[in-house]
Amino acid sequence: MTRLINSEHDASTQEQTKVPPLSEFIDTLKVKMKSAFYDKNDINSLSIKRGLPEGAFREIMSANPLSVGIPAEYGGRGGLMHENIALMAAASYESLALSLTFGINSALFLQPVAKYAKEEVKASVFKRFLEEQNMGGLMITEPDYGSDALNMQTFYTEEKSNYYIKGKKHWAGLTGWADFWLVAARQQSDSGDLLRDIDFFICDVSIAEQKIEVEEIFENLGLYMIPYGRNHIDVKIPEKQKLDPKTTGVKMMLDLLHRSRMQFPGMAMGFIKRMLDEAIAHCKNRFVGGKSLFSYDQVQNRLAKLQASYTICSAMCANSSEKAGLDVDLVPHGLEANAVKSVVTDLMQDAAQSLLQLVGAKAYRLNHIAGRGTSDSRPFQIFEGSNDILYAQISEGLVKLMKRAKENNLFRFLSGFELTSQSANFVKKQVNFNVNFQMSQRNLVSLGKVIGRVVSMNQVLNIMNKGFRDDLAKGGITMLQQEISELMAGFLYTDNRNVVDEYEDNSFWLNFVSL
Repeated sequence: MTRLINSEHDASTQEQTKVPPLSEFIDTLKVKMKSAFYDKNDINSLSIKRGLPEGAFREIMSANPLSVGIPAEYGGRGGLMHENIALMAAASYESLALSLTFGINSALFLQPVAKYAKEEVKASVFKRFLEEQNMGGLMITEPDYGSDALNMQTFYTEEKSNYYIKGKKHWAGLTGWADFWLVAARQQSDSGDLLRDIDFFICDVSIAEQKIEVEEIFENLGLYMIPYGRNHIDVKIPEKQKLDPKTTGVKMMLDLLHRSRMQFPGMAMGFIKRMLDEAIAHCKNRFVGGKSLFSYDQVQNRLAKLQASYTICSAMCANSSEKAGLDVDLVPHGLEANAVKSVVTDLMQDAAQSLLQLVGAKAYRLNHIAGRGTSDSRPFQIFEGSNDILYAQISEGLVKLMKRAKENNLFRFLSGFELTSQSANFVKKQVNFNVNFQMSQRNLVSLGKVIGRVVSMNQVLNIMNKGFRDDLAKGGITMLQQEISELMAGFLYTDNRNVVDEYEDNSFWLNFVSL
């Protein structure tokens, strides 16, 4: 049978919760992954097949990895952000799909349940995760309303202490396998209109009235271990299973999504380190023209960029560990969350592309770490907010802040902005200009890419100030400076091109060949 899946505690915390130190917990997981992926199976063969053998899945889950997302009072490790990030990093070194599976369960289900669910529901849900290795996911995206979540058409009505939810959802990771779902829906008024706010409901598919019908399993490109598909929802949910927002449902969704985006560096960390390790090992052992690839200047350039990505991602992991805990309201922190998610996922894809280029032809296979790394990392630039959209939102948020501060010079603003106060001086030449607040959407995206990297540089400077090794930090800063210079050249170049409709007229190349 195949099952489809997508710093230490301080002493006082360990004593209170009776859990092993984080290092011991992670080491146990690594032993389980080694056994499941290498001793009993071949991960390169597993990765080209849909799903994961039930035995391999059970062995990995026997380490109880999802306990990191459960509060200590319910038997978990405490829901600590640095532990969640460390878990995903350890998993992504071996399998990006496994790491994403952990991320879906923790960031998109366990954390919002811990923060917003009713107390009478939490205990039974967490108990099943700890004792029965249950899994949970999130359903927001709809076939006709992907990034336009605020206009979702899944709706609910209320009757006699129950909620009746109907609609369609797709591209929810763990489709068909999750035991619980957080389902997003809008309330239908008596007139039939849907209210603007969004609510979330815990759906327990083990109960007949809450079962979600899977209409189609998608042939997803990459991440073969995780099933995605289209779902038909027609369920009856008890009142107690509705999440309680602190203010509005939309703000609850933003808090959830921003926290999830701040955890993307966890999934990126192990993955980028694996790309770097594989690249260094290959280049040292591969000889071309009588010398190793490692000695070629262009190869060193690629390896240095990979190492810089490792450094930048390390800084992001430390930053998110300190800022994205469950006790923090992340609704106002969209600019930072969007910057973290978009930049780190760009780094992931670039890292995979570099390894593939360095290894060459044999890497262009799904059963090679570079081949599957390229396809597995690509969707990270799309889900939970397409990077193009997030970059535009970064600029839109920046413009609002600049208007509020009555400042139109980008360098002066960044110098006094908390997220960029240290890094602004490193890119003064590139960003010392007045911003046109009425810029085009394409320029919003371009500027957002720049700001995302200035924010990232600030995080590198922060971790360097805490003792992170100087040579690696300087490599990360140099790469970001170079990228910002390149991006600014494109931003400042006037480009008003639009697609030419009926472009085939007078454009067939063969008509212009002189014979």
